[in-house]
Amino acid sequence: MIADRFSSLLASRAEAYRPAFIEHSHAGKAEQWLFTPALVGFYFSFRAAIVLIVVRVLLFEPQTGAATALAADFALLLIVAFQAMGPATHSFRWMLRQPSFRWVIAYLIFAGCSLVWSATVSKPASFLYWCGVAADVAIVVLMLRIGQVEAVANSLMRGFIWSTCVLALIAWMMPTQADLRLGDMEFFNTNQIGNLCAFAILLAQYLISRKDGKWAIPILFLTVTLVRSLSKTTLVAFLLTEGILLFRDRSLSRRTKSLIVVAVLLTAVAFWGLYESYYDVYTTVGTQAETLTGRTAIWAFAANAAIAKPWFGNGFDALWKVMPPFGADQFEARHAENELLQQFFAYGAVGVVMLFGLYGSLYLRIRQLSHQPMKMILLTILLFIVIRGTAEAEPFDLLLPLWAIMLISSIVATSLNAESKGQNGASNLDVSAACIASSSTRRSVI
Repeated sequence: MIADRFSSLLASRAEAYRPAFIEHSHAGKAEQWLFTPALVGFYFSFRAAIVLIVVRVLLFEPQTGAATALAADFALLLIVAFQAMGPATHSFRWMLRQPSFRWVIAYLIFAGCSLVWSATVSKPASFLYWCGVAADVAIVVLMLRIGQVEAVANSLMRGFIWSTCVLALIAWMMPTQADLRLGDMEFFNTNQIGNLCAFAILLAQYLISRKDGKWAIPILFLTVTLVRSLSKTTLVAFLLTEGILLFRDRSLSRRTKSLIVVAVLLTAVAFWGLYESYYDVYTTVGTQAETLTGRTAIWAFAANAAIAKPWFGNGFDALWKVMPPFGADQFEARHAENELLQQFFAYGAVGVVMLFGLYGSLYLRIRQLSHQPMKMILLTILLFIVIRGTAEAEPFDLLLPLWAIMLISSIVATSLNAESKGQNGASNLDVSAACIASSSTRRSVI
């Protein structure tokens, strides 16, 4: 009796310490969402346009926009840290058992240490950018520590998707660039728009695989925006991965697959004239076609600089303002336009090993899943990132952000744990049934 009272007292205290973002959840069969993770997901997407809004709308300097984005990131970290006080649902030890989490920590530590030898123009500014990447990971870790993995992940994805829809609407309202593409060349370019739309679509497909909400209209809107963005690399990666997913996904009926193919063809016909006009601009104005929109010069510079420092690289944020401007418009590259080359340039051979470790460990864990719809969409996300990485990169993070690797890794770990428990329960039931049958047989013989 005393033990029962003690356990009930502990349960009541744990309930009292339950964080605010769990109290704000809305219960439903497949509609549960948490306010703070949804807000974090909204910010993770919307911050791509913060500098644009601060510069073009509020007429401040770009540095003010970057500082605003970082300040919002740190403010969210403080909020989540305050809410995460109290008993943990998942300990840090549980997270450290995940290979991907260990790779994330190793990547962050090495990137931070590389500031010592980095050729960056401003080490204090680069350190703040590194802190921003670390803050993203810390936010997700703290939310997973105190909340249920599925609820946190689904809520964060919902916030990210709806935020991307807002950004897509902003992109449609912005003036068209000279080459007919969506976005602002300096502060919110077409590749950012296309990547956000594609990633949000993939997250929506994941939620559909978990039977969490109806996402047909957001997916349609984001797909049309992606096609209109004219982001070549993203479009190619998206079409290839979605084609593979459509071909291999057995959960979709033939009728649904046929409707998807018809919708794709109708969208292509609707934008055919725009693509013809863009092709004329791409092949006749400047040297975009010959240089793959300037990528060949960036690749050459980054490769030469990486070979000069092959083991530990040039350091975190070492390309911006270091690589000389090129082209008629004096374009300044922020990254190497290839993810493998970017990691080799920044962190040398160690960076290449870490890149394979991060994506490889996540791939191997996803392969262990038995739930086919979920397994297929997570592999599709990883394949999309790999294909897009052949001609894109990020200056501070990976194309699949470290926070997303941490989130997906936790989703997979939770699912594998649930599958393992289900198998153990089924085997125990089989053993019990066998014992009962054996006992009945003995009684009948007696």
